[in-house]
Amino acid sequence: MKQFQTNKSNLTESRQVPSKPIEISNGEIHLKVDRFAFTANNVTYAVMGDRLRYWEFFKPQGENADQWGIIPVWGFADVIESKCDDIPVGERLFGYFPPAHELSLKPSKVSAAAFIDASEHRISLPAGYNLYRRTSAEPDYNRKGDNERMLLFVLHLTSYCLHDMLQSNDWFNAQQVIVISASSKTSTGLGYGLVNDPKAPIAIGLTSARNIDLVNSIGAYDQAFTYEDIEKIDANVPTVIVDMSANTDVLSRLHIHLGDNMRFTSNVGLTHWDEPQNVSGINQERSEMFFAPAHIQQRIGDWGRQEFDEKSNSYIISSISKSREWMNVRELNGLDELAGVYANICNGLVAPDEGLVVTL
Repeated sequence: MKQFQTNKSNLTESRQVPSKPIEISNGEIHLKVDRFAFTANNVTYAVMGDRLRYWEFFKPQGENADQWGIIPVWGFADVIESKCDDIPVGERLFGYFPPAHELSLKPSKVSAAAFIDASEHRISLPAGYNLYRRTSAEPDYNRKGDNERMLLFVLHLTSYCLHDMLQSNDWFNAQQVIVISASSKTSTGLGYGLVNDPKAPIAIGLTSARNIDLVNSIGAYDQAFTYEDIEKIDANVPTVIVDMSANTDVLSRLHIHLGDNMRFTSNVGLTHWDEPQNVSGINQERSEMFFAPAHIQQRIGDWGRQEFDEKSNSYIISSISKSREWMNVRELNGLDELAGVYANICNGLVAPDEGLVVTL
């Protein structure tokens, strides 16, 4: 049994460490991780590990453990031992896991549909990441849909939240929404929501030259441009930018090109996580970091959990069905194969139409 760990001072470096045998106490459950997705979104967790406390969810073991971190992943696990009366052996769970063979949880607030992990070190962390869904409560659950759910559900939940944020702000009075890093899965989820919303502004995808054909082919945007063609984008209309890349050179050029018509920028992803962050030309006063868990908690407070789930699930089902037409799932057998492609994921060298799933 092993943990897949990342060097916190050099994110492209990884190692595998044997994990200690798990012994559970009363109220706890022992899980075997079955499979999980690994995408550029997980690299964002690593980049923001200290600032947003992602390193705190799962504790690394082995020598010099303080120098290493465990990147959280979304996936499925099965209960193989239980000392919790409400969660029997054999339960299958969807949620936030380490890239490791096993872990223990302490279920609390257990309902037929889900529970919250109340492990002491996670109590103060964002609640949305501590929620585990019980597939036995889902009447339509089918393991054949696990890969798409791991790869897209959480990313397109962020897409939904972005769409809702823009809509609730009346699109910041913009006539076009530019999505940077348009081939990313979160971007395409947002693009589908925009082009299917008759009240939304024009959706424009901005991407690299090597990905422009894919972006043009998937029907997620009204228009698409390469980074080299930024100046061809209409700068005469009010514009909102959703930046999934943190490519500060691109963002600076775009802000300068749009001038005062750049009404608002939502900074979301970090597909170009190694770019310099202090670049002139970026309008910081009209820019704001977007944190999906905070938006989710706000909307659950506004609407209640049931209404939020109904609205977000409807959006996600639609966007996933469109993504199914072009996304290719590639399964990796075990942590060794993950290690073999990990640096490529960090460096953005995985094809955007490919979804990586690790099976254990």
